[in-house]
Amino acid sequence: MLQQANQSIVADSPFSLDDNAAYLQWCEQRQRYSQPALNDLQVSIKDPYQLSVDEKAAIVERCKSFNMAVYQLRDPGIKDKSLVHALGKQLSMKNLDANIRADEDSVSSLEVREQAGNKYIPYTNKALSWHTDGYYNPLEKQIFGIIMHCVRPAAEGGVNSLLNPENVYIRLRDENPAYLEALMHPEAMTIPDNVEAGKVIREAQSGPVFMIKPPVGSEAGRLHMRFSARKRNIIWRDTPDTLNAVDMINDLLAEEKNVFKVRLEAGQGIICNNVLHNRAAFSGSDAQKRLLYRARYYGAVAGAAAMNNE
Repeated sequence: MLQQANQSIVADSPFSLDDNAAYLQWCEQRQRYSQPALNDLQVSIKDPYQLSVDEKAAIVERCKSFNMAVYQLRDPGIKDKSLVHALGKQLSMKNLDANIRADEDSVSSLEVREQAGNKYIPYTNKALSWHTDGYYNPLEKQIFGIIMHCVRPAAEGGVNSLLNPENVYIRLRDENPAYLEALMHPEAMTIPDNVEAGKVIREAQSGPVFMIKPPVGSEAGRLHMRFSARKRNIIWRDTPDTLNAVDMINDLLAEEKNVFKVRLEAGQGIICNNVLHNRAAFSGSDAQKRLLYRARYYGAVAGAAAMNNE
C-alpha cells in the first residue's frame, strides 16, 4: 500500500535521499528525455481495437521515456467510447476509477454540462489549474494511468500543458534535498472533506506529494506525484521546507519552457502515467462543442516502469 511506500524505498533506489550515487546515475539517464517535442511523443494508430506490435511498443517506449505519449488515429471518425476501453486493455492498464461525475462505464465524458450539486471544473469551459488526477483519492486508490481521447476539439482554446513529475523531482532535489524529505511526509498535503448539501461525500485525505511504490510487483519503485496548484481547499503542512518546495513547484509550472503543450484534435489522445497537466479555458459553438473521453486507472502503462529503476 502507498501508505508504506516511502518507508519501503530500497537502498539502491535513485529516490533514496541517502543514496546520491544511484540518484546521479538515474538523473544522467533522464536528461535526454527532459524536453520532449510532439515528434518525440506522437504515435500513429491504424486500429485502436487492435494495436500492431510496433504501435504498442511505441506507446510503451514513450511512456517509459517521457511518462506520456500522444496518439493520432488514422481514422479520426472512430468516436465510440469503447476505443478507450480497448486501448487501456491492450496496454494492461487495470482497474478504472469510478470517480464523481464519471459515466456508468467509469469513463468520463468531459463536456460543458449542467451539474446538480457541487460544480466540477472539468465539466465547464473554465481553465483547469495544474494537478495530477486523483490527488484527493485515498492513498490506496491513487491514479497511475490516464487516457484522454478527443472526439471534438473546442472551437477555440482548450490547450493542455503537461510536465513529467520526474523533471520536478530532479529540480527540487538539486535545489535542496530537504524539499523532497518535506514533500514525502505523510501529512505534506491534505485535501479537506468534500461536502455536498451538508453531507460528506468524500472524507479529508492526507498524504505525501511524492511517493514511491513498494519494491514488489510490476510497478515496483515507481515515482508517483500527488499535487494540485489550487489556492483553495488545499492544506499544506506548515513547515518552511514544505512551503518553499510548493512555491518552487509553482514557479517551475509557470515557466513555459519547462512544459509540453498540445491542443488535441479529433482522433488524437494522450496516454500517460498521470503526469502533471492543466487545461486552458475554451469556447465552443453550436457546430463544435468540445468532447473528451477520460479514463483513470489504478495501474500505469504496462512495461513503462523500468526507466525508474535503471
